[in-house]
Amino acid sequence: MPRFPDPAALPDGESLCAVGGDLEPETLLEAYAAGIFPWPRERPPLLWHSPDPRGVLDFGDLRVPRSLRQEIKKSGFTFTADRAFARVIKACAAARGPGRHGTWITPAMVRAYVRWHELGHAHSVECWSGGTLVGGLYGVYVGGVFSGESMFHEASGASKACIAETVRRLAAQGLTWMDIQMVTPVTGLMGGKEIPRRGYLARLKAARVSGLPERLDFAA
Repeated sequence: MPRFPDPAALPDGESLCAVGGDLEPETLLEAYAAGIFPWPRERPPLLWHSPDPRGVLDFGDLRVPRSLRQEIKKSGFTFTADRAFARVIKACAAARGPGRHGTWITPAMVRAYVRWHELGHAHSVECWSGGTLVGGLYGVYVGGVFSGESMFHEASGASKACIAETVRRLAAQGLTWMDIQMVTPVTGLMGGKEIPRRGYLARLKAARVSGLPERLDFAA
């Protein structure tokens, strides 16, 4: 029996889908396949959301400003994928910035997604300066859709560079867009946009029959 309601039945603008449950791999798989993701608080219960509108990044809309390209070239950044997932998600959980005084990436979330990474569903892109990890992005891949979860940076331009690198790697696997859940100033600058939830759910349905790979060879 499904654990979650059909997001298509939610009122327009309503995000919260379910309360409670667990972060077992089977639960996460069912949630993401339905367009739902966990957005916990520091204290229980666990909350599950399907935002309306939903943030997406169509790869044809990707904008990499000239200043960023120059910054990446000057910095000498190098990139890997799925080499340091646990370090990336923990750095995302610890990241702080203007208006950010806490994190939804709880210790339970870290444990659950590290396990999901070991099972092949969660992935990371790492940005390095020399041998130092200076930025990263992690997300999950279910049913032909990559959902970006969070990112961090410790060097100027590193998180934006990780978005561009993630798009490059996903496009090489045949994807043409990615879920960004909600548009932030950074993702908006790079071409992210909002679409109605019903449009996002239609994309999910199309992705399932698109012939895209069941698993990403993200490190290739």
